[in-house]
Amino acid sequence: MFKHAVNILEIAGFKIRIDPSWLLIAALIVWSLSAAYFPHELPGYSPYYYVALAVIAMLGLFASLILHELSHSLVARRFGLRVGGITLFVFGGVAELEQEPESPKSELWIALAGPAMSLLLAGLFLIASIMLNGSGISKPLEIVFTYLALINFILAVFNLVPAFPLDGGRVLRALLWQYKNDLLWATRIASGFGTVFGIFLIVTGVLSMFSSSSTTGLWQVLIGFFVVNASRSSYRQLMIKTALQDHTVRNLMSSTPQVANASDTVQKTVDELMLRYHKSFIPVMIGNRLVGYVDTTAVNGVARENWPTTRLSEILVPSNPDNTVPTDMPMEELFEKMARSGQRKMLVGQDGKLEGVISLSDLMSYLAIRQGLGSPGPRRG
Repeated sequence: MFKHAVNILEIAGFKIRIDPSWLLIAALIVWSLSAAYFPHELPGYSPYYYVALAVIAMLGLFASLILHELSHSLVARRFGLRVGGITLFVFGGVAELEQEPESPKSELWIALAGPAMSLLLAGLFLIASIMLNGSGISKPLEIVFTYLALINFILAVFNLVPAFPLDGGRVLRALLWQYKNDLLWATRIASGFGTVFGIFLIVTGVLSMFSSSSTTGLWQVLIGFFVVNASRSSYRQLMIKTALQDHTVRNLMSSTPQVANASDTVQKTVDELMLRYHKSFIPVMIGNRLVGYVDTTAVNGVARENWPTTRLSEILVPSNPDNTVPTDMPMEELFEKMARSGQRKMLVGQDGKLEGVISLSDLMSYLAIRQGLGSPGPRRG
């Protein structure tokens, strides 16, 4: 999901990563706090002092976000779910669950864990602020704690909005899932709330941009687009996963593909297979043994005047685990493999035996037909 994220530490077995986009929000927080918030709350200090306080506050928020996502992760682990790690990015943080919760109960507790931690942190920071206020030890530290109490409270309240994929939306999905025992239906309804909320943020953000010179409206618009896209993609991914469950590669592969021999020329392969049968991906054999494939990319790497003399053995892509899958691989796993690798077509076979070919278009065609026939059956908890 976050290809450029960098590992910074590990807590309780969870890798904590920072996406480069987080640096943008960190810089904005430091700038806004040092330029406006702290000068207003603590007049009379130097600009460098305000920057130092802003950095401390930003690091406090950084720790708060990690604890928020760590709470999700620990509860998910308690219910036996795998967590890929915790990543901070421009819109906050995310605990990367590698699988869907198995029951409404687990979904509910995982979702509530984050806001509960944020509310706890808000309370602790507020208590610390009150204690410092009474003692008069450090007014600047008191203001930092007050800010962290406020921001954690806002974080908890915002995340409890019943708009998927926010935590409140996951709570809503858990309740709907418990009511009808259908995860896909519950996700569709919760995602609908997420889309409506995202559009609301976009509209109000645009109005705010026209009515004031503040950058808050722009930030609100960006968050709105993020919520809309995340809610729709979450439902789409679950719909795909549900449609493909209990299916293996054997169910959807083309079992009688056009094949070429490694000794064939590029010219022969293009004329007799690619153009004649409208194929851009051709398995290559030596006798009955699968050795690889050629596609239009490999062919275009050869100068056209050399097609009659160039053998496929010279340009083929060898069969390997990155482009060849077994017939018993679950379709869900294949879909994830294609998404990670960017490989749109795969050879099917093992131990040098060709069983068929499967492509992303095969999957899309199947999903389109399923969608045309109605949503897949209910996903039981």
